[in-house]
Amino acid sequence: MSDFTPEVCAAFAISFASVLQKEAPVITIAVAIDNRPSSYQMAQAICAGLAQLCITAEFYGVIPTPALAFYAMQHTMPCIMVTGSHIPFDRNGLKFYRPKGEITKTDETAILSASVNLEPIESLPELTELSDAKSTYIQRNTEAFSPDTLTGKRIGIYEHSSAGRDIYKSIFEALGATVISLGRSDEFVPIDTEAVSEDDKQKAREWVKLHQLNALFSTDGDGDRPLLSDENGEWLRGDVLGLLCSKILGIESLATPVSCNTAIEKSGLFKHVARTKIGSPYVIAEFDWMSAKYKSVAGFEANGGYILASEVSFNDKIIKPLPTRDAVLPVIAVLSQIKSNTVQALVKALPKRFTASDRIKNFAREKSLALISSISKEPATWLEKLQLSSELGLIDETDGYRMTFANSHIVHLRPSGNAPELRCYVETDSEVTSEQVVSTVLKSISLL
Repeated sequence: MSDFTPEVCAAFAISFASVLQKEAPVITIAVAIDNRPSSYQMAQAICAGLAQLCITAEFYGVIPTPALAFYAMQHTMPCIMVTGSHIPFDRNGLKFYRPKGEITKTDETAILSASVNLEPIESLPELTELSDAKSTYIQRNTEAFSPDTLTGKRIGIYEHSSAGRDIYKSIFEALGATVISLGRSDEFVPIDTEAVSEDDKQKAREWVKLHQLNALFSTDGDGDRPLLSDENGEWLRGDVLGLLCSKILGIESLATPVSCNTAIEKSGLFKHVARTKIGSPYVIAEFDWMSAKYKSVAGFEANGGYILASEVSFNDKIIKPLPTRDAVLPVIAVLSQIKSNTVQALVKALPKRFTASDRIKNFAREKSLALISSISKEPATWLEKLQLSSELGLIDETDGYRMTFANSHIVHLRPSGNAPELRCYVETDSEVTSEQVVSTVLKSISLL
């Protein structure tokens, strides 16, 4: 956090605004934060920096990233979210959005390389919190669903320190659910929806049983990556949740990273599936040509973040697009089907492919890249070291090193995009087998 001084935060805000002003005047920028201890001061510094350009900063307090992004898009203005997402509390970050959505990799380079004239930050302004973004996000996630969608259902919310914890209860109650708030924390809890801790897995099972829940909902720190459990307290994989949501919304064309479950293609539900590198910018980059060809377009990642690129008609109403990761819509869509069903039954109706993933922490990116390079040069030697005995078939190097074997097992290794970690994804026809292979591969690597 020592890197994000007030001057650095102000400089990033000025740089972002300057890049946008090369194309059109910028009058107002929306700002919001997550619950990290450092986030409010960073927002103060951002607002102080924008003031030097005579740009009004509208502060919307602690809300989910998709809530800020959706509100800003509806009002055609840029926004800045102060959040470190799922990484530990003592780190932080910034997310920038154009009026139409996420910045591109080209924008990112321009922001980092822009020349900034920054006056000294003498003092930080007190910020007045506005509430419009909260109400707009609640409306977006309820207006296409009947008020009795979840009547008679008990939904738990694992609130921890999520930026949306004061919004989610309102959404579920507006749809008729009885809501039980659980696990609220005044200390920041870094939840990674792709690598759920054993402690959080056990909490889910115990809470569902204790409170007789039909489902349990949670998110990462800034509320753009969902967690949904079934009626037994078992967390769904994010790509399974995205697949179910896309099926329910009748999506025609999908963009999704190469790491996501192949049940997507095996389901036969979609006219087109584009596989991308991992990261929402790569998914979103596919949307322009897809939207020109298909009526309904969406994407999602293995972390569960759902990206709706087009309007979708549902229950004779329109769900507006939100081309950035969102945690709420996929969950509401799936839960809208449990009046006469269960979450587990919905999952069981999909092709039987199971993904497990884990990571080695404190594994430098350079070390990950060197490992992958070595495997690609000497696969036979490495397969023995990693205890992978089946014959190697297809190799995909779209992002990292993804190996498909003759026994239909898939093993995918790649460095994390935002932390010094080596991630491993395994897909097989058995949940137990997938977990075992992940454990074996990572243990073999850690012992080298």
